[in-house]
Amino acid sequence: MPNVPISWLKDHVAVLPGTDAQSLAAALVRVGLEEETIHSAAVKGPLVVGRVLSVVPEKQKNGKTINYCRVDVGPFNDAPGEGKEPADVPSRGIICGAHNFSEGDLVPVILPGGVLPGNFEISARKTYGHISDGMICSERELGMSDEHEGIIVLTEKFDVNDIPPVGESLIEFLGLGEELLEINVTPDRGYCFSMRGVAREYSHSTGASFVDPGLPASLSHALPEPTADGFNVEVEDDAPIRGSVGCDRFVTRIVRGIDPNAPTPAWMVERLESMGMRSISLAVDITNFVMLDLGQPLHAYDLRALAEPIVVRRAYEGESLVTLDEQKHELHPEDLLITDSPDGARGSRILGLAGVMGGLYGEVESHTTDILVEAAHFDNISIARTARRHHIPSEAAKRFERGVDPQLPPVAAQRVVDLLVEYGGGTADERVFDLNNIQERPAITMRLSEPKRVAGVDYGEQRIVEILSMIGCEVEREEEHLIVKAPSWRPDLTKPCDLVEEIARLDGYDNIDSVLPVAPAGRGLPPRFVARRSVAQTLADIGFIEVGSYPFIGDAHDKCRIPKEDPRRKVVRLRNPLVDTQPALRTSILDTLLDTAQRNASRGAESVRIYELGMVTLAEGTVPAPIPTAEERPHPREIGALYRGTPQQPWHLGIVAGGIAELSGNDGAGRSYDWKDVIHAAQRVGVALGVSVETSALYRAPDTPSRPGKPLPPPLDNPDFAAPFHPGRSATLFVRAGKKIVEIGRAGELHPRVVQTYGLPTRSVAAEIDLDALIRVAPKNPIQVEPVSTYPPVKEDIALVLDRDIPIGVVIDMMRAAGGSLLEDVTLFDEYSGSQIEEGKRSLAFALRMRAKDHTLTSEESAKVRNSIVSRLSKSLGAKLRA
Repeated sequence: MPNVPISWLKDHVAVLPGTDAQSLAAALVRVGLEEETIHSAAVKGPLVVGRVLSVVPEKQKNGKTINYCRVDVGPFNDAPGEGKEPADVPSRGIICGAHNFSEGDLVPVILPGGVLPGNFEISARKTYGHISDGMICSERELGMSDEHEGIIVLTEKFDVNDIPPVGESLIEFLGLGEELLEINVTPDRGYCFSMRGVAREYSHSTGASFVDPGLPASLSHALPEPTADGFNVEVEDDAPIRGSVGCDRFVTRIVRGIDPNAPTPAWMVERLESMGMRSISLAVDITNFVMLDLGQPLHAYDLRALAEPIVVRRAYEGESLVTLDEQKHELHPEDLLITDSPDGARGSRILGLAGVMGGLYGEVESHTTDILVEAAHFDNISIARTARRHHIPSEAAKRFERGVDPQLPPVAAQRVVDLLVEYGGGTADERVFDLNNIQERPAITMRLSEPKRVAGVDYGEQRIVEILSMIGCEVEREEEHLIVKAPSWRPDLTKPCDLVEEIARLDGYDNIDSVLPVAPAGRGLPPRFVARRSVAQTLADIGFIEVGSYPFIGDAHDKCRIPKEDPRRKVVRLRNPLVDTQPALRTSILDTLLDTAQRNASRGAESVRIYELGMVTLAEGTVPAPIPTAEERPHPREIGALYRGTPQQPWHLGIVAGGIAELSGNDGAGRSYDWKDVIHAAQRVGVALGVSVETSALYRAPDTPSRPGKPLPPPLDNPDFAAPFHPGRSATLFVRAGKKIVEIGRAGELHPRVVQTYGLPTRSVAAEIDLDALIRVAPKNPIQVEPVSTYPPVKEDIALVLDRDIPIGVVIDMMRAAGGSLLEDVTLFDEYSGSQIEEGKRSLAFALRMRAKDHTLTSEESAKVRNSIVSRLSKSLGAKLRA
């Protein structure tokens, strides 16, 4: 964001006396320019002009010769016979190791209490047998340059008439001590990316007098008219973006006979550096300075390297360009280019990306004497897309994409010409070219009552017209309306609401009364929000930690071993990704959650237990719709097509756990996380939402015979589709909605190779649940809490012999169904297979707890429940009571 040097601001507006960075920030924030930060001064404390009175060389034991100097520093002198090292004349004693000065020279002296760059504090100290009561400074010590061959002799570097008197401060003279306010400019206020714009806003805030440097009247002479022999420019835009031609104004000016070795004036270098730019050469520095001052990006070419005409066109397929930063860019057909025409081949040689960055060819070099100056106006959308596409956030692109004043090019080009003539010794060529296809902006019609309706303040017609005129608008009244023509530097003003915003901003937001809306009685958060919060709280209660990850992925599907033909491989790719290596949106929440788990494990976490609730993006079956234009409101059919063309983005829950679950100690050996933990977590989530989450084998061999009993989700035919889970140590999660089976996710151990790839603890586990699907089948009515029965329970044990491959969960579910409301709990307490059991069978022993709500169970009632369970399991699963 731009810095605002107060000394520069004074060139355009009468800054109030005593203004510092803090008061400047307060003034600008009143008109919506927020303070980003305040950069402290490079040098603090007393840095003054000193006159060397005497220089006494003293050779030291180490062979080094130092100078003991007496320096006159005006009001900071010690009186004769006083001070840390008394002398016969008013002065201070200073040790200096440089030898490029002599008696009578004027030098910069920083006195005790001052601070040099790098937070180097100056104090009086004893060295080489003397008290050095200050320091004579070099350029490097003051942060002005890397020069350190000797100290600064002011009479050699500056005109003696410009140097302040002895004892006077040098901080402002050398441009060292100015605090810099950095402001935050919103996208609609692009004109504030210049001192011109900031000065205007300061004037609006304080009422200070402002002189617009962007108007032709600000120049010392009249603008020259275009000539027939100007350096010709042609625009050929066969594919304008949203109907806007990429370039509607292009000014060229020529300056000949420039001294290629002419230095950039010190004041200009200081101003460029205050804005974070380094000095490159006189021509380049002048174009940068004018851009920072007026807000118009410019470009300087070596005239002798160019061939007329310059052609502004879109890129062709297969073209590429090496830009000034020596990066090669493969060009896109939407990229707007500046080209010239060598050997008569129009537009055949690329000079640069229009409004973004120039190429290597045609740039100003150390031998350039004749310069072509470019000042143009480009379509902001075109520039923004190119800058983002090629990741070139240049200073020019920042301004063009926010909107630049289309009337600025001839004024800015003239400023560059004048500075090149003044400091480079060149001559302005009479050839002037100005391609001007700027369309007149339509006037804005606003009702006089609109500001009051929107802002709630009765400003009155006089105040409304005053404010709109202040920002540069032309205002006329027609009955109860104002016809407003916005100024050229405000492309953001297009509708009545924009004008109302300006009126409220400049009149002061403090003048708008705060009226708190009355909150109507409502039903609280939507059920889906409540459900997500309940899920998050449930998992936190059982020890998991919520995390958040970006939904962007790169090679996650390869790392998770997802098969090539898996639907999860069909991803939505981003046109302009934040990171080139992550160009797609996740289709599984584990795509990114596993990266978070990896980061925790790699930082030494011995126990990883995390979960995330977030959206995934499913491209399957999505047909993108064409984007309608912004010229008018889209037809409902177009809006519907946009909705249908948007990929589904359901909410998913992901859980990953690994490492130590319980520490070993006196009460046990400890244990690691296993599949039971994530199954339990999934079931607790179901309980929180009022549904029962069940499990089924995720993969069974195709020849596994079907089992009698309740229906289960069909198993996977291919174990690869279990990825990233272990095909034999994981399960499908499902719920029952009436007679329907709804699969909601998967849980279990991660595949060993996935664990190895991510560097997770051995046998780490995970779960992923389609939360939207789970919420859809959850009961809509509040969960009813049943009263606790005060009658005693009846406990019985039962041992059954069943086929080994029948899941225990299926047996328990069937026992609960058969036992009805009297069966309060079923617990497996023993499993046996051996010589006493038939081959292919196993014995399962369960503890039954039965209880009635309104009476004590009789032995007949408990026996009936027991017999019903045995009968049901015998018929459905072929179970037999074990003798």
